[in-house]
Amino acid sequence: MSKHRAPHRMVRRRGRVGAMGLSVGLTIAIGTASVGILPQLKADLAAADTSTVASAAPAAIEKATIDPLVIPEPTPAPKRRAAAASVTKVAALPEGSGSGRRIVFDQSDQRVWLVGNDGKVKRTYPVSGSRFDNLQPGSYSVQSRSRHATAFDGSGTMEYFVRFATGFSEPIGFHSVPRYNTGELEQTKAQLGTPLSAGCVRQWMPDAIALWEFAPIGTKVIVTA
Repeated sequence: MSKHRAPHRMVRRRGRVGAMGLSVGLTIAIGTASVGILPQLKADLAAADTSTVASAAPAAIEKATIDPLVIPEPTPAPKRRAAAASVTKVAALPEGSGSGRRIVFDQSDQRVWLVGNDGKVKRTYPVSGSRFDNLQPGSYSVQSRSRHATAFDGSGTMEYFVRFATGFSEPIGFHSVPRYNTGELEQTKAQLGTPLSAGCVRQWMPDAIALWEFAPIGTKVIVTA
């Protein structure tokens, strides 16, 4: 190698080294600058986020307010009362009403009893007897029976007529509540127990049927005051 070419190669190497140094220097400078910029950006972003959250927080909290959940207490089911025993008090037979199988009619109470051979009451119910004093207390018997009958004055009809006595001029007996010729009943069920007839003993239909079936001709009838 010639001595004259050596310096030239050294110059090239120095040039490369210088270029490399410049490149490294620029990288360091840029890196340093980046390091300086990133913390600042992070700080700015953090400040911006904090401001946004701080301003949004109250509204968000207000909108997110939830009413407390109220669970109603269950209403206890009402306690069932024990069913009271059904007691039907049978009206006592009036004193001096005879014995054996018979029909008893008490004018004061306006009530009838159907009494069996054993002396026990088979049925009792309120009736509507005469408004007038045309039936004396005493012992009678069934004289005749008519499934259908007409009032003595022709004003209406009645059913299950069981005659046992005679009044001033007309027979007296047990029968259903009469109907006017228009079809209307002469009285209501609620009025039974009150004297409303002209002489006979009015009964509600089921009771009239029961007495009809109980009392063939000759059945004893006791009338008490």
